[in-house]
Amino acid sequence: MCAPSGDYVLRRKPFGTLLPKAHAIEREFRVLGALAATDVPVPRVHAYCEDSGPIGSPFYVMEYMPGRIFYDQTLPGLSASERAAIFDGMNEAVARLHRVDPVAVGLSDYGRPDNFLPRQIALWTRQYRASEGAPNDAMNRLIDWLPSHVPAEQPARIFHGDLRLDNMIFHPSKPEVLGILDWELSTLGDPVADFAYNAMLWRVGPDLFRGLAGLDFASLGIPDEGQYVQRYCERVGRRSLPAWNFYLAFGLFRVVAILQGVWRRGVDGNAASEDALEVGARAAPLAVIAWNIAEGAA
Repeated sequence: MCAPSGDYVLRRKPFGTLLPKAHAIEREFRVLGALAATDVPVPRVHAYCEDSGPIGSPFYVMEYMPGRIFYDQTLPGLSASERAAIFDGMNEAVARLHRVDPVAVGLSDYGRPDNFLPRQIALWTRQYRASEGAPNDAMNRLIDWLPSHVPAEQPARIFHGDLRLDNMIFHPSKPEVLGILDWELSTLGDPVADFAYNAMLWRVGPDLFRGLAGLDFASLGIPDEGQYVQRYCERVGRRSLPAWNFYLAFGLFRVVAILQGVWRRGVDGNAASEDALEVGARAAPLAVIAWNIAEGAA
């Protein structure tokens, strides 16, 4: 979007009838505005229009950030030292977010801070059952196991919900995150669950969820899982992360439920992408990985 004053990004809801809580761009606008006064890297937002009249759906306008987005998490084309710096930059951006007190930035009512994990487990169980295909023994075991192994509740923080490397814009030449994007799933919740979603790529192979499992981290310059977790702990003031395997299993469980929904839309013929069946087919092997992690936590 170009204007005499510069380039901007316009984020709008899809046209047509939507589910009540789908594509909540008004929440994105609110959280980005609240974080503008913190050290969390986010694009500036300028205006929100809830009227569908001007362009056919509500929209908001935000800053355009020129920079780099890395879709391949092995970072081909970069040196080992550059890869190390990019991963450290991502780690720092996530830690900055989880250091923010939501009350201090006016987000005390941005979501229910209590009972987060049980509610999430119930939500994604319903989502999975609604799109279930062939029996998935690993997923059924997770559905039974997760509710009875919920760890002690953590103080609520801003929960992004999709902290992937490709949801971050990096400086054109520096290993610095300029903006965390895609806040559509954000709420208040458990920061360890949010970080585990960011870190679960170390448990998944490159052929499944663009993961890192099995790679030679030392030669690539990518930190191993323990190093990455420890750096996060140092930045948020923790000695360690409780029930780490639970959180990893939960994160993958959530991904499986999402991918199962993608598969179902592909089968029903109303998927947004042509590869929905191929993407959805990854749900079953990811569920096996999640259950293996859960068994290790028992």
